[in-house]
Parts: sequence; structure tokens; C-alpha cells
Amino acid sequence: MQNGTMMQYFHWYYPADGSLWKKVKAEAPYLASLGINAVWLPPAFKGTEGDQSIGYDVYDLYDLGEFDSKGSVRTKYGTRAEYLEAIEALHQHQIQVYVDVVLNHLGGGDETETVRVLEMDPESRNQAISEPYDIEAYTRFTYPARGNKYSAFTWNHTCFTGVDYDHGRNCNGIYNILNEFGHNWEDMISDEKENFDYLMFCDVEFRNPHVRDELKYWGRWYYENTKFDGVRLDAVKHIAPQFFNEWLAHMRDFTGKELFAVAEYWDPGNLPLLERYIEATEGKISLFDAPLQNRLHAASQSGADFDLSTIFNDTLVSAHPHLAVTLVANHDTQPLQALEAAVAPWFKPIAYALILLRDKGYPCIFYPDLYSAEYTDLGQDGNEHHIVMPALAALPQFLKLRKEAAYGTEHSYLDHPNCIGWTREGLEEIPNSGCAVVISNGEPGNKYMYVGKQHAGKFFVDAIGNAAETITINEAGEAEFYCAGGTVAVWVDRDLLGRLE
Repeated sequence: MQNGTMMQYFHWYYPADGSLWKKVKAEAPYLASLGINAVWLPPAFKGTEGDQSIGYDVYDLYDLGEFDSKGSVRTKYGTRAEYLEAIEALHQHQIQVYVDVVLNHLGGGDETETVRVLEMDPESRNQAISEPYDIEAYTRFTYPARGNKYSAFTWNHTCFTGVDYDHGRNCNGIYNILNEFGHNWEDMISDEKENFDYLMFCDVEFRNPHVRDELKYWGRWYYENTKFDGVRLDAVKHIAPQFFNEWLAHMRDFTGKELFAVAEYWDPGNLPLLERYIEATEGKISLFDAPLQNRLHAASQSGADFDLSTIFNDTLVSAHPHLAVTLVANHDTQPLQALEAAVAPWFKPIAYALILLRDKGYPCIFYPDLYSAEYTDLGQDGNEHHIVMPALAALPQFLKLRKEAAYGTEHSYLDHPNCIGWTREGLEEIPNSGCAVVISNGEPGNKYMYVGKQHAGKFFVDAIGNAAETITINEAGEAEFYCAGGTVAVWVDRDLLGRLE
């Protein structure tokens, strides 16, 4: 038995030097030693900018760093061979691989077509601001570098609902393509911008049965070549949920496995909207807990003014724990990104304790928090900023605590605005397991908590090193546990420390 822990093994500004797949291969043993049992890898296919593309600007789903297209053979992360070697190394260390599936759009088309469109109001996407007219758009994808290898499918304007650029007139806009499959957008879960089907590039038309068949074929091809264990689904806010219901059912039937799936539906303040997506997908797709990440960000900015007893209010992990992938940060929330919502450094140990050491949720850690990151980019103020994201020194210890200690019945003491705690009783089959966690966002704190009668007489110490005392558990299985101000303490059986080194 081991707690599940996922890792997002990249960030937005990872160097475009082709080194990531090699790093994954080399680091697989270390990740396993920390208790990481699944790694979410970035989009592995060729993007519009070749070896500079992060991967979300997908051009060719079949080019995993094999063909000389868009100015390079390799992707930002390496070659196809290196990618497959990285996956093999992870599998050899019993680490599952979750691949990033980006099916909302294609970019970097090879040829233009004359396309009949309506120009739409960018803020009210159901409102046309023109009569139907023709534009010249890059909606034909022939993949000259790859030819018909792996797939002979040619994408054209009937495969897309919209574009944002008229090549003939050299102008931008939101253009709804009028084709045989629909003279409007597909229906979405929310009414943001009236309809948010269109996000970017050539927006895929999932009502076209030929498109659905091709994407199923691609999914089978991808699985047969990589043997991935699960998928991270990109930008599902902009894709009708019926498509992924159909696609995932097909993939699960084809593989004979209950492939894990987590979707990115990023709406931090709207739990009811996430619940509508869960209902539409019949509870078969997990979601990132954007509301919890937003609360962790807010708590880190507010200091002692944030009521810690409410930290899990209106979060996915509270309402639907079996479908919640909890996180402290990701590539979209890191500094200088459009959805920037960074958790302040002082609060990160607290945040990771909240997602790693409790019973509910499937936690996902972020690459820079384990390895650090440094980069320069333009901020939303238009100015250039140099960002340093230091690694969280305590994160390996938190991961080992999840692997070795955070088991058994949970008792919560979320009963004070500035000091909260919980305990895990541990399991008999995991020696010395169990823990008591105390968190403060203000003054030094203390909690009288029950950790289990089976621990009576044992000596507990703070595995994080923020408290020097040794605490003896009384005959009733209780003790007074402490933490310093603005920190977290994780009290464990003193005899466990050797396994945490």
C-alpha cells in the first residue's frame, strides 16, 4: 500500500534545450524514492514553433520529435526516441505516465482555403457582427514532412468551427466557420462570453464524425506506441463534454484499462460549474481543484487575516474528494502567466501539508517546487521581470511523510481562524505510521489532539524541524502538539525518522 502522488514534470519556462526527456529518465529512481507514483508529462507532439513550442500550440499530433517540421526534428523536450526511453524508465520504477492530450485546436496549417464565415463579437460570441463572407484561412493540414506515415488524414475547413485570422485581409477576429456540421458554435457547459467554444488557432469541429474517428485512431496509435497510463485533458472548458465521454469510453474499451483522466477546467471561484462538468461527464473524469488552489493563493497573501478554518470551503476536495486532483501551483498559475496566482513562499510548506498529508484528494506537486526555476518574461504590466522560484527545501520530506506516515483514520481540528490541525492514526501494516499536523498563519499555535490509543507511550517529534520538543502520547492516545508562528509542524513516531532520511 502506498499513497498516490502525482507530479507535473515541467513548467511554462522550462529551457528549450531538448533536455527534459533525458532528465525524466535520469530522475526516475529519485522520484520513486520520494513516493511519486505518477508523472504528468508535457505535450509531446510538435507545436507551431517547433523546438521552441511548449506544446499547447499543437501542429501535428503524430510528430513526437521525429520529423523535420516547423524548423526542427525534436520538440522542446527532446526526440521521439528520448521520449519513449523516459516513459520506459518511469515504468521500470513503477511510476505511471499521464500524457497531456491537447485536442481543442490545431495551429500552423500548411495551406490556406477560402472559408465562409461570420465574424463574431469577441465578448459576445453568439452575436454576429457581419453578414456571411469569405476569408482566406490556414485550415488545411497536409503534413508534408510526415506524409502519410501513421495517418493519411488531411484536416480542412470542415474539421474546424472557427479561426482568428484572415490571411487574405491580414486581420484578426473571431470567425465562426459555416460548414455542413453547424452554422454556430458547439454548446459548452458555461455561458462565459455567451459561448467559449473558440479559444485559439483552428478550433476543432467535434460534430464532424470523421474528426471523431481520426482522434480515436490517434488515441489508439498513441497508446500502442507509449503504453501511457492516464491522460491530462487540456482546455476542456472549450470542448463539449460529450466528445470526451465518447473518446475516453473508446480508449478504455480499447486498452482494457480504466485509464486515469484528469481535466483542466480552470474556474477558481465556481465550484457549481465544476460540478456541472462532473455531471455532464458522469463522474468519470477527475478535475484539478482550481477553487482550492485559489484559496491557498489567497491565504498566502492575507497572512493572519485569513480564516484557516475555512480553507476547504467551496473546494472540489471537500465536495467530491474522489474526483479532486489537488495542487499548489501549475504552469498557468506560476508568476508572469495569464492565470498567475502564486502561493507565497512562507505559505508553501503549509499548502503542501494541506494537500499531501490529509486523507482526501489526489495531490499533484509542481516541478519548480522540487527543482527550482529561473526565467525572464514580460509581465501583465508590459515590463520585463526576472523570476526566481526556489525549490521548497522541505518538499522531499513532505513527500516521504506522505509515503511513510500519512495513513489511517483522520481526525480534523479545523476549529480556529489561525491555528488548525489534524491527525492520522496510521495503519498496523505500515510500521510507525500515523502523524499529527499543526498549522499556524499567525502566532505560535497548539492543538490537543487524538492520534490513536495504539500510540500511547510513544515519543513523537516534528519531522519538519520547526519544533525541538519531544512529545509523549498519553494513555488515551492524545497529546498537546505545537507549531511555531506562520509554520507547520508534522509530529511522527520518533522511530520513523530513519525511514525519512
